[in-house]
Amino acid sequence: MTTNVRVRFAPSPTGHLHLGSARSAMFNWLFARHHGGINLLRVEDTDVLRSTPEFLASQLRSLEWLGLMPDEPLVYQMSRVQEHHKAAHQLMEKDLAYPCFCPPRAADDVVHDLEEGIGNKYSGACRNKAYTPQDLQQPHALRFKVPSNLETVTFDDLILGTIKVAADQIDDFIIIRRDGTPIYNFCVVVDDIFMQITHVIRGQDHISNTPKQVVLYQALGATLPQFAHIPPYFGADRRKDEQA
Repeated sequence: MTTNVRVRFAPSPTGHLHLGSARSAMFNWLFARHHGGINLLRVEDTDVLRSTPEFLASQLRSLEWLGLMPDEPLVYQMSRVQEHHKAAHQLMEKDLAYPCFCPPRAADDVVHDLEEGIGNKYSGACRNKAYTPQDLQQPHALRFKVPSNLETVTFDDLILGTIKVAADQIDDFIIIRRDGTPIYNFCVVVDDIFMQITHVIRGQDHISNTPKQVVLYQALGATLPQFAHIPPYFGADRRKDEQA
């Protein structure tokens, strides 16, 4: 990874630019300028049902008006799906990912289990199941295999200090959906590695994603970026605004 500062703002084009997201974009821009680094913009358009060109155009107009446009061409996440699949199969070759043939769970079932205190962790039914190349012709997702000897996921946050999460809080999470689209936590890591991001500056609502991303960085043999999770923005009505 390059030693020069490279940061990115990564909104999803599923709505207009919120004030909290604009605040995150400004922190990234200011950090890059302070260190003589590069500020980048990645369009996280993997939510194909809700992402629209109109929302993207609106967000770009807002960023241009704020003077926060990137220093290099935009990166579109969906344009890199083949690279996401390539990275997923590299994990499979290292026995760090596996196909999951379990049918998707209905949202009502997930809510019911959470209400009953059962939780929503994956049972591990396919974790050690043998499969053939022919089996892979059947509908399946790909799951990351959390190392069985992993006890704690630890990362240093430039704002919050050292954060430790017990590994048993992370199940074998999906990285590629059954329809072939990559999951957020996976493609974010693959794309940050590709873009040589050195510092990930984003809202604190992303902290719950970070342990999964840390284990993915490690599995892909990449250097962890420095994380900085900024406090949420509250409006005059004390309601939290969204941050990217």
